[in-house]
Amino acid sequence: MMFSDNITEIKHIIIDGDKKSPHIDFNHLTGDLILSGRSIPENAAKVYEPLFFWILEYIKSPKKITNFRLNLDYFNSASTIWISKLIRALGKIEHEDSVLIIHLYFDTEDYAEMDTEDVRQIIVSLIGNVGDLLISIGVKVYSTDSNGKILEESTILI
Repeated sequence: MMFSDNITEIKHIIIDGDKKSPHIDFNHLTGDLILSGRSIPENAAKVYEPLFFWILEYIKSPKKITNFRLNLDYFNSASTIWISKLIRALGKIEHEDSVLIIHLYFDTEDYAEMDTEDVRQIIVSLIGNVGDLLISIGVKVYSTDSNGKILEESTILI
């Protein structure tokens, strides 16, 4: 359980990933929210719904900069829907001068084949129609080698 008896006390979530579910590290103290590995769970709601409720608590008292790191080798359409819900919830942060940075990591070969339109399509699939944003959003896109080392990066402001 990620919340204590006092629901307003938010806890750090760390859940090891497996072959189908991502490694999760949501740290309210640093503002780093990380999903890594693969996300092809049989029941995406079981994985992501608790994270959604965690974010609803987090946005009440967020860090000035929230880093949502999506370092997923692969994610299915059900995961995409839930990740979009998480991003839309983060977009509702109402604190002045808050910034949400979405970090996307790609294998260097995939990154080399991508053009601006490919990146735009990925961002649209994840962010979708977020409506009126109350927060500044930036997207950082990274090229990584097989060991996860960052080789190249670019930044897009939304």
